[in-house]
Amino acid sequence: MRIRHALAGFALATCLVLPTELMASSKMDATLSQRHKFDIAPQPLSSALRQLSTQSGVRILFPYDEVASIRSRRVQGWLSTEDALERLLAGTALKHSEAGVGVVALAVPANRTVAHRSPLAVQLAQVGVAGASAAPVAMAPADGDDASAPIIVTGTRQTTRTVAESLAPIDVLSAKDLEASGKQSVRDLLGTLVPSINVSNSGAGASFAVKTLSLRGLAGDQLLVLVNGKRRHNTATLFINGTTQNGQSPPDLDLIPSSAIERIEVLRDGASAQYGSDAIAGVVNILLKNDASGSASFLGGATADGGGEQGRFQISKGFGIGDGGHVHFTLDAFLQGRTYRSAPNPGQFYARVGQLYSSATGVLDPREATVDRDVNRGGQPQVSGINFAYDLSLPVSDQVELYLFGTASRRHSDAWLTYRFPDAPNNIPELFPNGYSPHLHIYDEDFQTAAGLRGDLSDTFHYDLSSSFSRNWVKYRESSVINASLGPASPTDMYIGAVTSKEWTTNLDLQKTVDLGLAEPLLVALGAEYRWNGYAIGAGDPVSYIDGGYRSTTGPNAGVLRTSGSQGVTGFPLSSAGKWSRDNWSAYLNLEQQVVEGFEVALAGRHEDYSDFGTTDTGKASVRIEPVRGLALRGTASTGFRAPTLQQQHYSSASTINVGGVLLPVSALPVDSAAAVALGATALKPEKSRNLSAGIVLTPTPRLNITVDAYQIKIRDRILLSETLQGPLVRSVLAAAGITSSAGGFYFSNAADTRTRGLDVVSTWRAALGDWGNALFSLSANFNKTVFTHVDAVPPVLANSQLVLIGRSKQGDFTKGTPRDKFIANILWTKGPASLNLRATRYGKVTMVHPTTPSLDAEIDPKVIFDLELGMELRKGIKLTAGANNLFNSYPDKLPTSLQGNGFSLYNQYSPYGTSGGFYYGRLNFEF
Repeated sequence: MRIRHALAGFALATCLVLPTELMASSKMDATLSQRHKFDIAPQPLSSALRQLSTQSGVRILFPYDEVASIRSRRVQGWLSTEDALERLLAGTALKHSEAGVGVVALAVPANRTVAHRSPLAVQLAQVGVAGASAAPVAMAPADGDDASAPIIVTGTRQTTRTVAESLAPIDVLSAKDLEASGKQSVRDLLGTLVPSINVSNSGAGASFAVKTLSLRGLAGDQLLVLVNGKRRHNTATLFINGTTQNGQSPPDLDLIPSSAIERIEVLRDGASAQYGSDAIAGVVNILLKNDASGSASFLGGATADGGGEQGRFQISKGFGIGDGGHVHFTLDAFLQGRTYRSAPNPGQFYARVGQLYSSATGVLDPREATVDRDVNRGGQPQVSGINFAYDLSLPVSDQVELYLFGTASRRHSDAWLTYRFPDAPNNIPELFPNGYSPHLHIYDEDFQTAAGLRGDLSDTFHYDLSSSFSRNWVKYRESSVINASLGPASPTDMYIGAVTSKEWTTNLDLQKTVDLGLAEPLLVALGAEYRWNGYAIGAGDPVSYIDGGYRSTTGPNAGVLRTSGSQGVTGFPLSSAGKWSRDNWSAYLNLEQQVVEGFEVALAGRHEDYSDFGTTDTGKASVRIEPVRGLALRGTASTGFRAPTLQQQHYSSASTINVGGVLLPVSALPVDSAAAVALGATALKPEKSRNLSAGIVLTPTPRLNITVDAYQIKIRDRILLSETLQGPLVRSVLAAAGITSSAGGFYFSNAADTRTRGLDVVSTWRAALGDWGNALFSLSANFNKTVFTHVDAVPPVLANSQLVLIGRSKQGDFTKGTPRDKFIANILWTKGPASLNLRATRYGKVTMVHPTTPSLDAEIDPKVIFDLELGMELRKGIKLTAGANNLFNSYPDKLPTSLQGNGFSLYNQYSPYGTSGGFYYGRLNFEF
């Protein structure tokens, strides 16, 4: 300890005495002349210096006692580090000078006494960089000082709060974290790095292209996604034939290029009172790059067992424009090949000779013995696309800045659907004598752009006026398909239809600090939002949905009415087409106050008024207590809500799905349709939630951080998709509504209440290994359990039909369909040009619950998945990387034969780590 004090005292003297050798320096270090995009709000000068260090990469030594009582002004724009520092210090007695390469020392005039100062009163502000060398000056920061902690902007209106100081649990993933993860899409990045997030990898019909994620076991659209703090739009596609995320239409994170991201902040706490609808589980805020950096990467890889080839090219570059402005562009082009993970089809391909197809008697067709049974094509779809992102800001004056950002994407996804047998009623042998698999194509066009003005009316009054518009258009087409009811005249390529969603959001956010004489000024944030949503369904070609009434006169199906509509996904009929819209406005008030040092409180309230279901009010209260340095307790209590989406209210279509081992056409029924109302449907209302959380934050040393947070989330009137309703009553209701081609139907309802309890544990330790380099160790875990606390009685109309709305399988999707627990252990090691990232993820047990028979529940046993990435910097700015996701090529448990759909779905689709096995890749990165 004496040595440490002596070194700190020496550094202090170096800073404050200002020897002539230091003062004589006539040229700033090149790092100080580099320009960066700065955004530093008015705040205590000590924290402003830490932000400047984080945003520039320059380390700053400063005398804490001298800056503790000084409040800085705002510094914003594209500036050199030296200019930004001088603006922060303007009006103070502090001077700056070089104290080493990339290190700046602040000092007071030489005639100021320092005898009263503690040697540890010198603080070090520095950006945390994996693999950074030891400090080039003989000094260590004060105990417990986490100067490298990132500043957060999610879950708070403050602009000076770090992760450790947050009143609610939050994860911050930097660009380096994302790069080292080895994952390529934003969705997979989050599922890999955040233990409380699980990714759904399955979907059938028109849903296979939409991959969703779950935070704390809740639904994908119970998680609000922001980009640069502004609401991200949802996809137009409704996840209708999947597993745990059935009935959701969440934001599609794969349409945001990962190389455009500066960092991601994941708020693991209810935040409807702060941000509005959808934030029941939490918030993901994606912050785009806004600097002059440049990078490019080329990736290629494939799966161990064939298929799944991937190629991805990304390029990202920023430029300074005007006086203090910037623009940053990112382009991401990718191609993903399909995988085939099916078994040979054991079913009966041909009808018995001399008998009808439905007969179990007769002579076996001799072709059955020699038929090629390798016809199933289940597995990962083929996807190609291009994503573009941009971020721009330009000062209009010293107090006003114009900003603009957004994304634009095009994507084509295609997959093979379930095989149809040659002699089945849904085939025409004249067109497909050997049977066929429908080939579904999905075309996405997506964009969102946001623009705004922000600035300061004074040093304590900040405003932000913004507006964003988005559009997601999804077109469906099928090839290798027929409408069997049209007979041999049926086309084999059909346009199915399209869905479109639009969103226009306008926000006014105001922030002001008011000095009440307490430890810190009171932060008052208030604002208003107007949002308009539109949704449309466009009809497909008539041949994709009409009933042609064809009956063959010969063969095993002679006289049998053939199945109508395109197979796989039936085209959207004119009766389903339409346009719908709604609007809402809201107002909020947030208060954040540090009452005394170590005690903070925050309050938030929000009022929302929707045009289609009325008003709702939410609130949130948070508290953080730090009795001693390095130990903090925090807790929140909040109410939340989620408005039903227009897709959930109005989506109407039919598709062929596996029901009890048989392919049947079933219809999704809008809640206000005649058929749904006749089956007991009522208008949807918003979900309401009550969130409680309590946690502890331990920072015993600057290099070690541990957080433990417990939570409970109760959701009332949860919006769920019903079981598939079948039987004579349902068919008669459908027929009365003019739906003659479907054997069953389902609709949305607010039919249940749930309770989710869990625990999040996140720990990180940054280790300096001397000659062995540096390492970042992290161990995190999530324990989660959801139960149904109430399920509504079956509507009276269904009471005597033995039908249920929310039965075993639907409840099982939420109670057993995601891992009960998840552990992630990660080591990121760097030494000079070399790096290694090793990650082990253990997924707890997952169960696919059978609708009626417990003995047919299909379990996925707990499993540990290893990921590995090795990197070498060949020269400055050029890095070669080789890696493996699922290093040991692990697969989930196979489904029981009775649930495999004649071998099409070989592996359990509920697997949180996919069903395609290991993926191995190489990547070349350039920085410029």
